[in-house]
Amino acid sequence: MSANDAVPMTEEGMARIKMEMAELERKRPQIKRAIEEAREKGDLRENADYHASREELAMLNARIAQLNGMLANAVIIDTSRAPKDKVVLGCTVTFTRQGDGKTLVRTIVGAGQADPASGRILVTSPLAKAMVGHGPGETVTADLPGGSQNIHIDKIEFV
Repeated sequence: MSANDAVPMTEEGMARIKMEMAELERKRPQIKRAIEEAREKGDLRENADYHASREELAMLNARIAQLNGMLANAVIIDTSRAPKDKVVLGCTVTFTRQGDGKTLVRTIVGAGQADPASGRILVTSPLAKAMVGHGPGETVTADLPGGSQNIHIDKIEFV
């Protein structure tokens, strides 16, 4: 993520990110203690606890840095002021893939709220980017990792 990459999110998304950061910050001292305890056991070259704790701390620090970057570049979107006839952050879209005729439902969310398994996709994802700004009845082309796909927007809802 470069310094100029805006990260669209809602107030709810920002709150979730801050909660996750607070949780990670609380874990940091425990991991540092585990590293110190493992270090006291002697030879670090063959100390699996030491290496596992160091790796865990590195991953925790990387996630904290990622979340800090998201917050630093956050652009809060007020979904209550968004148009109700176009795909925007906060709406639920029912669409049909024209290749196989399958109808799907996805909710467009901001940072801190994505959960693809439950149909919540980031507004910055290729699928959402293709649909944003378009309305029911329109067909758009989404450049997805598996190739381009024509998507027909059937319905937009705000829950």
